[in-house]
Amino acid sequence: MILTENKERVRFLKFAVVGAIGSAVDILIMNLLTHIFNMRLVYAGTISLICAILSNFLLNRFWTYPDSRSRHFLHQLSMFFLVNLIGIAFRIPILHFVEPPMARAFEGLVHLSQASAEILAKNATLGLAIGIVMIWNFFINRYWTYNDID
Repeated sequence: MILTENKERVRFLKFAVVGAIGSAVDILIMNLLTHIFNMRLVYAGTISLICAILSNFLLNRFWTYPDSRSRHFLHQLSMFFLVNLIGIAFRIPILHFVEPPMARAFEGLVHLSQASAEILAKNATLGLAIGIVMIWNFFINRYWTYNDID
């Protein structure tokens, strides 16, 4: 059972570290695209997610699940990517619908400029999306993409 064995707890912690790195990649690229290139959050968040997916797959394949080798690299990448693409179905509506009210909420805070409120809203919305999608990713990847390990 997941997380009841020490080996699974270690995998979970590694998965969490990989997820934190992927989140940093995601947030950094999203901020670069939205603030430097003025890209809309939905597009920037989608591009940043793809970069994070690739980073996470490589780190999970070679560090978290190094014993998962029964599938060809590209086959496993496609499985991992499919799980994450389904995660986009959760992510995009969150980015689209949650950011505007989040921005209005932050604008209501005292001593906060509109620009600061927008930055906080984008990052808070992305953080919420990352958290929800991470839960989906962990369980589906563990029981489908990396189910060839004991």
